[in-house]
Amino acid sequence: MTKRDYYELLGVNRDAPEQEIKSAYRQAALKYHPDRNPGSKEAEEKFKEAAEAYSVLSDPQKRAAYDRYGHEGLSGIAATGFDPSIFADFSDILGDFFNLGGFGDLFGTSSRRRTRAQRGDDVRYDLEISFLDAVHGMSAEIQVPRQDLCRRCHGKGAEPDGLAVCPTCHGRGELVYQQSFLSIRRTCSHCGGAGQVIRRACTQCRGEGYLRTQEKLKVNIPAGVETGTRLRLGGKGQPGANGGPAGDLYVVLKVEDHPIFERHDNDLYCTIPINVAQAALGAEIEVPTIDGAEPLRIPEGTQSGATFRLRNQGVPDVNGRGRGDLFVRIQVQVPTRLTREQKKLFDQLRDLLPADNRPAEKGLFEKVKDYFM
Repeated sequence: MTKRDYYELLGVNRDAPEQEIKSAYRQAALKYHPDRNPGSKEAEEKFKEAAEAYSVLSDPQKRAAYDRYGHEGLSGIAATGFDPSIFADFSDILGDFFNLGGFGDLFGTSSRRRTRAQRGDDVRYDLEISFLDAVHGMSAEIQVPRQDLCRRCHGKGAEPDGLAVCPTCHGRGELVYQQSFLSIRRTCSHCGGAGQVIRRACTQCRGEGYLRTQEKLKVNIPAGVETGTRLRLGGKGQPGANGGPAGDLYVVLKVEDHPIFERHDNDLYCTIPINVAQAALGAEIEVPTIDGAEPLRIPEGTQSGATFRLRNQGVPDVNGRGRGDLFVRIQVQVPTRLTREQKKLFDQLRDLLPADNRPAEKGLFEKVKDYFM
């Protein structure tokens, strides 16, 4: 019987790229799969033909030989015909057609995956610190709940002589079924692919393989951290399965608000009140910083809302690149209660100062804002 052209079988051109060939095979496999065509010999044959065509055209070496010499060119490379090994790619090609835990369960790949070493889960720990501790840096001790590998059973969950060969799969970890022309492998549900079952549970961990503990850890918090900063402690997460590495611990910081300072990036902002006389005549005042009080000269005629900048008095950069600034906003406070003597002095001042109550011209910012509104 003359074999049909592989490109014709899949309905693609001879220069079709690999992705187009895979897509065409997927459509043919879904259309002619025996589960969708029970009892149909014709569909079964077409399914085999499509699988054979894909096994050749998806292999660069086989495809080159086929393009040059046709079916005869494949005899020196590998035997043609239906090749069950192509099902290793089914989880990618036909994974959404079967809701059976994926083709890894059907063809034996999952049992190997389940018994190999696996990395442990990562753990998150939320830590709240004060504003000044975040600015200056600190060391903190935390207690983290975790699981430790049971030293008695080494994670197996059984006494030293408490494991037995699985009676269902006889130690293979998988079961083989024959369905039509397919040889289907499934992970043994009795032992989970391990090939062994627990006959006597470990007396220390009661069969779990792990013991719940609390571990005390020291966390070094660098200067300049802020809310949301994540600190990674490698290997301090949950232990891995089957001898795999442990996961990581991520300490996520939340920084408390400060009653005086407001932080934007690495800069700090605060508001300092002064009285009318200080604003009019000028003064030297002390302003708070994160390192203590610093002198600040207020010039004569300072208006409410004026802002002064103190360089390098902000928050250190967490990566060690310099330090932010401190911006001090001046708020001129008008007294609400005056003594008789104070009122007399203000009366005299009122008579001496010029009174100009015309509306002030808008600033440039206000003009621009009005223009776009």
